Amino acid sequence: MIKKTVLIALFFCGTFLNAQSIDPLLVKDTLAQQKWVDTLLNNMTIDEKIGQLFMVAAYSNKDENHEKFISNLIEKYHIGALIFFQDDPLKQARLTNKYQAQSKIPLLIGIDGEWGLNMRLKETYRFPWNMTLGAVQNNSLITAFGVQVGKHCNRLGIHMNFAPVVDVNTNPENPIIGNRSFGENPVNVANKSTAFTLGIQSQKVLASAKHFPGHGDTATDSHHTLPTVDFTKQRLDSVELFPYKQNFEAGLASVMVAHLSVPELEPNQNLPSSLSKNIVTGLLKEQMGFKGLIITDALNMKGSANFNSPQEINLAAILAGNDLLDVPLNIPETVIRFKEALESGELTEERLDESVRKILKTKFWAGLNNYKPIETKNLIEDLNTVENELIHRKLVENSITLLKNESLVYPIQNLDKKRIAYVKLGDGDNKDFVEMLKNYTNVDVVSASNLYDLITKLKKYNLVIVGYHKSNTNPWKSFKFKETELVWLQEIARTNKVILDVFASPYSLLQIKTFENIDGLLLSYQNSKLSQEISAQMIFGALETKGKLPVAINKSFSEGHGLHSNSLKRLTYSIPEEVGLSSKVLKKIDSLAAIVIKDKMAPGLQVLVARKGAVVYNKSYGYHTDQKKTKVKNSDIYDVASMTKILASLPLIMELEEQKVLQLESTLGSLFPQYQGTNKDTLTVKELLSHYARLKAWIPFYFNTLDSVTSKPSKEYYSDTWSENFPFEVADKLYLTKSYKDSIFTKIATAGQRSRPGYKYSDLTFYIFKDIIENYYGKDLDKLTQERFYKAIGANNTGYLAIHKFPKSRIVPTEKDTYYRNQLVQGYVHDMGAAMQGGIGGHAGLFANANDVAKLMQLFLQKGFYGGKRYFKSETMDKFNHRYYEDLKVRRGLGFDKPQLNEKVKATCGCVSEESFGHSGFTGTYTWADPESEIVYVFLSNRVYPTMDNKSLVRSNIRTQIQQVIQDAIME
Repeated sequence: MIKKTVLIALFFCGTFLNAQSIDPLLVKDTLAQQKWVDTLLNNMTIDEKIGQLFMVAAYSNKDENHEKFISNLIEKYHIGALIFFQDDPLKQARLTNKYQAQSKIPLLIGIDGEWGLNMRLKETYRFPWNMTLGAVQNNSLITAFGVQVGKHCNRLGIHMNFAPVVDVNTNPENPIIGNRSFGENPVNVANKSTAFTLGIQSQKVLASAKHFPGHGDTATDSHHTLPTVDFTKQRLDSVELFPYKQNFEAGLASVMVAHLSVPELEPNQNLPSSLSKNIVTGLLKEQMGFKGLIITDALNMKGSANFNSPQEINLAAILAGNDLLDVPLNIPETVIRFKEALESGELTEERLDESVRKILKTKFWAGLNNYKPIETKNLIEDLNTVENELIHRKLVENSITLLKNESLVYPIQNLDKKRIAYVKLGDGDNKDFVEMLKNYTNVDVVSASNLYDLITKLKKYNLVIVGYHKSNTNPWKSFKFKETELVWLQEIARTNKVILDVFASPYSLLQIKTFENIDGLLLSYQNSKLSQEISAQMIFGALETKGKLPVAINKSFSEGHGLHSNSLKRLTYSIPEEVGLSSKVLKKIDSLAAIVIKDKMAPGLQVLVARKGAVVYNKSYGYHTDQKKTKVKNSDIYDVASMTKILASLPLIMELEEQKVLQLESTLGSLFPQYQGTNKDTLTVKELLSHYARLKAWIPFYFNTLDSVTSKPSKEYYSDTWSENFPFEVADKLYLTKSYKDSIFTKIATAGQRSRPGYKYSDLTFYIFKDIIENYYGKDLDKLTQERFYKAIGANNTGYLAIHKFPKSRIVPTEKDTYYRNQLVQGYVHDMGAAMQGGIGGHAGLFANANDVAKLMQLFLQKGFYGGKRYFKSETMDKFNHRYYEDLKVRRGLGFDKPQLNEKVKATCGCVSEESFGHSGFTGTYTWADPESEIVYVFLSNRVYPTMDNKSLVRSNIRTQIQQVIQDAIME
């Protein structure tokens, strides 16, 4: 429905505004244009002039007979234009070149490309439908869309696009416009269509606004019958015609006239508007002052074809004031009829010349005075550049509309308190939506064959995401709910807290009788891959919602309604170019990954790159082992080894420092009475975390637990079954005695110190801090990290004791251990010391995939803030990401590794900033974040497979070579 206030604002007292004072077909060099047009016109025969009026339907998916048919029309009847329909762009380009070569005067080539060339052609790009774009509030994005479509048309030798649709869709039951319209508000439709017009015409491609005088409030389709638009002049002026006026002011070059019955404008109700002189000449040309090219809608449509014979219809269209006949039928008979009309005076040569001159002006405007054949080399690549997706992403991101948000259910916060289920409604695909949801936290897909079973299954969840997915094939596909789906939706909403996400026309919401129990309502408009991915990111607060509803939904939601939501600063997922990285350069990572596998540096790996908070590269390579049975997937889990120090222990140490449980100058003796009086009594927190405490690098605790004869685990210390006396699970069927925990502590406390001061990396620091942390909180690191960090940030693929948390098939094995555990280590920590602590070490023991590591690194990069929650203060991150002993050649910060201070030791590629930080792991892992470039980089591998003697990955510096590639990919 149109708001009454809008009607009043747009009321022009029944008079039509003369909106086009400048001829849109003129070019800067008017003299050259006039000379070219005059020269051609003055030398044309009557047959050639008549031929210029025809825009014939051409197909690139038909046989040679069709090609001969078109060639005959060009050579014998001198047709002036072609409109191409289905098939692929390469065939169309070749045919265009062929037909252009046969034509004495260059042909004007048109296409119906409302949402891009993909409306007609395979292997081209598809942009959103107009109804989706109607929700976008930033009209410069619509202009950018128009520019991109114009570039595509140019590349394919197309001079005219029959777009934009400027119909104001005030009838939800409209069978042919609907999603093709920008909405029901004339102002919004005018603004959006004008923005598109400016964009496409900036590329010297004609926009052709349609369907004049307005097809938005019809209940029938002009392809099949003659629809009636029965409104007053006042209503037509303020609604249907309003967008045209604004487009005329903007320099719109062409208008397409529809086949409609408009009694207020044409008394003969059987006469289509396309054939009405009152409408085409009286209204469009004279009252509204349009000076551009006028073209009929397709004349093979029943809305006009039923009126008379083809030749009479074609003549009537020209007499009405049209310039170009779209898809005319019976051209030979039409030529004969036109000549008869010229002889009888029914049609004058002056009237004929008027249209021919306009067509020739159009051709000059489009650059056909300097016609060049289409270059077919790289055509498909040029039509499918990354710029397409960049624009598409922005359009989708700015269109998705939040309609309801009770109790701030949206975006989802406090993931540690959420048990989330997803339920699908509709018959469209949902794969990309579900996959993206799962990037953020555990989301269970729940289904059932009947409602009772579904409701029963949903009882264990406290939030249900319902996705309504309908076909995205074309805008005419049915978007309606089934009656059973409406019942299920209401019952799910009655018994659960629900976020409903609708991937269909907003008109689908008209079927929902009440939204009372639906807590969150998101309208995503289309079921495209990008809509699914971006909408899922919005649900978790990675992106803001900005769209406004382009049509009213009864009294529930008014046109223009839309709630704004803020970002929670979670990772987003996009493409490299959106954050200023080059996809082409990043492809070099593939080559380096191939070297890793070929040279057996590791059987497989994961590489992730994020920038400016967006993951833009996340790939897996190779296999779990050299047996090549299981390919590495992004969801697979790796032993991250010493990265545990910064991903598990360090955040808890930072918490303790903020709570003043410890301070940087606190001594070990003051924190841990057992160290008082030892040679470690006076070591400070700052010295320990900086690896400046003169501790030994490591102690092989396991060695003394081996049988001196067999060199296998001694039965004195180990059991093959769990018991209270043997609680520490070291590996499969291998449990360490609980008494050995004190032995580890004693060995660290009594171990000698290095005599020389200076930097020495040591695992022992984090053995010590593990005890401090666990003693303070009264829980082990596994529970602490899950409760205080991992669950809350959605790092559900991260944790200690992997074998008990994740399916074994997802855990990448590390080493074929022949010296201690004597088995393939899979799901148990590789580090021997961490294993002897039951798999929970302060220095090692953590398992994760690259996506989860990136979340934690992004938390650090955002100085303690992630997912709408602050975990520690910004100044705390600054304090720990600082070198305190740089003058003593210690490159480390507090826990964090930092860039090298000399070229001999390669901690990084040497290409990152001094503010950057990260860590590596013995198993072949590495992660780094740089506040200056805003890049997060994660590399996970099992380079210790088959044995830890495999050091080729370390020697090759592949990890830092990839880091260099990432840095080289920055385009700014």
